Amino acid sequence: MKTHPYLRAYMAGIAVPTPFLIVWVTAFTIARTTLRLPLPLEHVIIFPMAVVPNLWGLWNVLWLAIGAGDRWPIGLHGAVLPLILMPIALLLARLLAIDIITPGLAAMFAPFGIVVYYLAWKYLVGYLNGIMGIA
Repeated sequence: MKTHPYLRAYMAGIAVPTPFLIVWVTAFTIARTTLRLPLPLEHVIIFPMAVVPNLWGLWNVLWLAIGAGDRWPIGLHGAVLPLILMPIALLLARLLAIDIITPGLAAMFAPFGIVVYYLAWKYLVGYLNGIMGIA
């Protein structure tokens, strides 16, 4: 199974966030219907469902393509990803007039996001890369 390493890296990358998004969408839908949140579902869900798994997959392909495994650990590589995702999410929130997502809130949760991404990339994506034979 040594053919198509970039495809295997992409699949290993998207395999981690996709199940979490299903849980998140379910929780958001239940909260929206029970708490009567005024946020339109399609505005809040489009970014995570379309961008996050694809960016994780592409980020893993980038890690493989530049040979970063020889230079820095995959957890550190993954910890940089929230620093790319947060400004994009803030811009999207501003464009869609979602007032609950603010730069202050993003700054407050940034350290937590970086730690979570570091651990997810180190243990989950790293494990899947090993299974796929690309680590």
